[in-house]
Amino acid sequence: MTRFRTALAATAAAALGLAALAAAPAQAAAQPAFLAASQMPASSTPWTATQVFTGVPENGGALCAPYKIPAQNSRYREFSTELDTNGVQITTVARTEADAVKLVDTLRTSLAGCGPLLERQNPGLKAVSAAHGKVAVEEGAWVYSLDTADPQIGSTDIHLFAVGRDGKTVTFVRWGQMGDLKDAPLTAFKATTKTAVNKLW
Repeated sequence: MTRFRTALAATAAAALGLAALAAAPAQAAAQPAFLAASQMPASSTPWTATQVFTGVPENGGALCAPYKIPAQNSRYREFSTELDTNGVQITTVARTEADAVKLVDTLRTSLAGCGPLLERQNPGLKAVSAAHGKVAVEEGAWVYSLDTADPQIGSTDIHLFAVGRDGKTVTFVRWGQMGDLKDAPLTAFKATTKTAVNKLW
């Protein structure tokens, strides 16, 4: 009888192990999906993308909104080209939909006030933020730009940002390169934004 119970316990343990293995792919598949390199705005050299990492980038990832996105339940992927064009996508799953709405509002406020904040923090820097409207996708996405010029070193940079939401999931996308707003692929970035939100689930 003892041998029978031992064998039964071993069989049950093996079955539980198989069940856990079967559940693992399903759990992994439940994570929000990310943009592929080819879905970033077209560039003169191909985009490359890193793997998807857990947490947020070391600098917080969100220019003018560093550390606004919580590391917990967040993941990110970075993008780059050979011509110093770069980008990042950060996605976080909030505890509740109300928390997701609050995070979107926080990020939008930070991005809208980005230029004046940078000018206060960096005397001599010229920085202009602009809002570029809402993208109709899921619960919505909003696009912003930041145009900066540093007269001391003679550099100009342009960044595009997007914040979008699908239920409890919030995604943040940034694109940047040297140049001005007129050099930025605003229409293509809006298409990238729509793809990013649509791909979440």
